[in-house]
This record gives sequence, C-alpha cells and structure tokens, in this order.
Amino acid sequence: MLSPADLDTLILTFKVASTATLLMLLFGTPLAWWLARTHSAWKGVINAVVALPLVLPPTVLGFYLLVLMGPAGTIGKFTTWLGLGTLPFTFPGLIVASVLYSLPFVVQPLQASFNAIGEQPLEAAATLRAGPLDTFFSVVVPLAKPGFLTAAILGFAHTVGEFGVVLMVGGNIPDKTRVVSVQIYNHVEALEYAEAHWLAGVLLLFSFSVLLVLYTVLKTHPVAHPLK
Repeated sequence: MLSPADLDTLILTFKVASTATLLMLLFGTPLAWWLARTHSAWKGVINAVVALPLVLPPTVLGFYLLVLMGPAGTIGKFTTWLGLGTLPFTFPGLIVASVLYSLPFVVQPLQASFNAIGEQPLEAAATLRAGPLDTFFSVVVPLAKPGFLTAAILGFAHTVGEFGVVLMVGGNIPDKTRVVSVQIYNHVEALEYAEAHWLAGVLLLFSFSVLLVLYTVLKTHPVAHPLK
C-alpha cells in the first residue's frame, strides 16, 4: 500500500503539475499565437528553442538551469537582488524547471490549432469591427478549444512524469521537492520493490487514462493533434 510519504509525494507532484500547467498555458498561448501568425525571420529560431527540451537530455537542461539559478548564475543573482534567494532545491525552482521542460507540449498543440483556424474567421471578425483581443477571445479561443485541452493534458501529464530535470533542480527533499518519480527511484535504490510497484502502478494508470482522454480528443477534433 501507499505510505504517508508516498501520498505526500503524489500530492506535491500534482501541485507542481497543476501550477506549471497554468503557467505554461498563460505564457505559452501568446507565444503559440505569435508563432502561428508571424512571418519574422526569428520564427525558426524561436520554434527550435521551444522544441529543444524534446531532444535535449533532461539532465543537461537541469544542469544548466542549476547553474543559471545558483548563487553565481544570472537568474540566481537577479532573484537574490529581489530578496527571493536562489531557486534551486525550492518549490518555485521546481516550477520554473517544469515549465521550461514541458513548454513544447503546450506550445505545439496550440500552435497547430491556431494554424488550422485559417484567415477566414479572422477576416469575418474584422469586418464586424472586432478588435484584436475581442477576436482572439470570441473567435480564436472557441475554435481552438481542442488545442487548449490537448495542451493542458499533455503539459500536465509530462510534468507529472519528470525525473531528470526535477532531480537536478529540486533535489530529493521530503515534503518540499521530492516528487513521485524521485520517490520511485528511492524505493528501487532501497530495494523496496513492493512500494515502488504501488507508486509505479499509480503513474501507469494515470498515464493510460491521460492517453485515452487525449486520443478521444484527437479522434473527435483532429486539428488538435500536436504533430500536425
């Protein structure tokens, strides 16, 4: 059965995933909209930067984040100047690392949905004298709803399953930065296979449920597919 420590790691993991998903939707939506609409020469570069976590080993990203957010790093010096201290081995540090690592799983499906809308609905809104914000919230958001749902599901699920980045940036501090993937590693390292089975089973069931919901969404609304 799940121990109190295991339950604490599950609660912390879902808290991190929920917070990171909200932030990714907040910052990823305007970024995805810009990438879908712009003709800037920087579009390819920004696309590559956003997609970098898909191919970069998590420990590499975690290492550079650890350096940047540490006492001698640029981000670390800035947060210290603000009176916030340094971010490594803290809950906010986990959030920052999770957002950067899972961002492509939010931006790409949103960008695909925005591209699929086309120009006609936007031109129709313009003829009715709708402003940019009114057009976005009244026309774009409803049409791209499957993309938002897909982005939220993928971003949340990917954050739940993180290991390398969160271990590098957050460490293994009970009730503070120890997420469920790290707890499974701890159980295996201690040869506590029964406990590892229970936690791994919870993640397996969660992952299957997420994929089932996701493919149901993709079947009903194919424009939401992140790889199109």
